[in-house]
Amino acid sequence: MRIFFIGFGQAGGKIVDMFIEHDRRLGTNSFRGMVVNTARTDLMGLRNIAMKDRVLIGQTVVKGHGVGTDNAAGAKITLEEIDTVVSAIDRMGTHDVDAFIIIAGLGGGTGSGGTPVLARQLKKIYKEPVYVIGILPAPEEGRLYTYNAARSLTTLVKEADNTFLFDNSAWKNEGESIKSAFRRLNEEIVRRFGVLFRAGEVGKLGVGEMVVDSSEVINTLRGGGISSIGYARAEAKTKGKKTRFEGVLTNIRKTIIRRPNEDGDLLGEDRTAKVISLVRRAMLGRLTLPCDFSSAQRALVLVAGPPEELDRKGVDKAKSWVEENIGGVEVRGGDYPLQSNYVAAVVVLASIGNAPRIQELLDIAKETRESVSKSKENPQRSIFEEGIEPLFE
Repeated sequence: MRIFFIGFGQAGGKIVDMFIEHDRRLGTNSFRGMVVNTARTDLMGLRNIAMKDRVLIGQTVVKGHGVGTDNAAGAKITLEEIDTVVSAIDRMGTHDVDAFIIIAGLGGGTGSGGTPVLARQLKKIYKEPVYVIGILPAPEEGRLYTYNAARSLTTLVKEADNTFLFDNSAWKNEGESIKSAFRRLNEEIVRRFGVLFRAGEVGKLGVGEMVVDSSEVINTLRGGGISSIGYARAEAKTKGKKTRFEGVLTNIRKTIIRRPNEDGDLLGEDRTAKVISLVRRAMLGRLTLPCDFSSAQRALVLVAGPPEELDRKGVDKAKSWVEENIGGVEVRGGDYPLQSNYVAAVVVLASIGNAPRIQELLDIAKETRESVSKSKENPQRSIFEEGIEPLFE
């Protein structure tokens, strides 16, 4: 896929910066990115985003010092300067983009406030889908951060075409501070979503047997709401680079000659079992947002790795297993060949209906609402039947 990333706020900016770093390192050129912030120092701390693609907004209001945790101010400033942001996007070019992805921490002020505003505007202007990767704050970051996240999320699910969530509290190690964990957590995000959003791109090893192109991803996410991603990886048995001739021989061998391996098992069956095991580990393991996977309406299975490690039969069987375990019946899938020393499986659980963390978030936010807002109560029907007022109408 060709992705246009927009990092909104400090957390979003750092993650987009990392996406661009990884993309350059791999040489895939699938991603382009820009960042938006109300704090000048946050923009200056990036390494891989060109200076012309760093957009400072709200200078007349906050003088480049940021809005702190005031996400209502973040939304207001973005509304007032939305033309500046869209102009910067147009300047970078959008003619070959498959989707826009806005990335933001939902607990602060700029990202959680501005992201829903930008998502709404992009959908008005472009035909490409607009997705959001939102970072949920851990409880120890404070009740105000939790309130901001609930308020932003309630608005986001109405504005974005789909919202992926990454829950910091589920990924922070015991005894680890959030501040010291940020780099590692960002790496986790980039690793998982990087595999997914490179699907369908023609790399040095060509395309897979079962190609997952941009339309497959878009159709999986078309129902809107909230989605979560599972990921698992295992060491590849075959290491090192192969010549083109060796690669051809490997493909012939895996499709025609089914010789026993050292354990007496057929190699084809060995690969099949490995793929199925990886997909199960991805869905049953730690998701970006812990949830009841049986409440997912759609799913997508993607297996990436060296061509000789991929297996169509394994992908088909894994898809069937996922279909048996989710609420919906639409499961897409395929493979993505790449030169690596590992095989990875990504499972997208789209439009989930039950995530305890979201309910907890909303409950805490409702308790906090009176102390952070003096406005009249305006209960709204939120994502899981709860009432948290949106940032704007």
